[in-house]
Amino acid sequence: MTAKKKEPAIEGWFTMDSDKPHLLGSKCCDCGTFYFPKQKNFCKNPSCNGEEFEEVKLSRTGKVWSFTNSCYKPPEPFVAAEPFVPYTIAAVELEHEKMTVLGQVVEGVNVSDLKAGMEMELVLDTLYEDDESEKITWKWKPVSA
Repeated sequence: MTAKKKEPAIEGWFTMDSDKPHLLGSKCCDCGTFYFPKQKNFCKNPSCNGEEFEEVKLSRTGKVWSFTNSCYKPPEPFVAAEPFVPYTIAAVELEHEKMTVLGQVVEGVNVSDLKAGMEMELVLDTLYEDDESEKITWKWKPVSA
């Protein structure tokens, strides 16, 4: 049996480099404000009228800002693995950009394992599988794990 093709769950939101994945964001060319997901229309910084952005690879590391668990299957249109397994979510402040990005935490790391300020790194993992492929997303992993 051949392995299923790995595809991003959301096209264009992150690189598929399994060794050093990055979230793909944008940076306002006028004021330098970072965005994730990418901003394309206008800068949301109230002090800026910028309308041009460059795509940037965002930091792979950061610190836990907040965290919780998700014990309920998300409603449609969101897709969750069957059977649904509760998971941990962390809001991580990116090292360079100082912006907070929400994401699942790798399996096996629970709320009781996390602390505010804990160092985290971005990794790729399977979100769910369908008949043709494995849908891949980013997740947060404690640097010490």
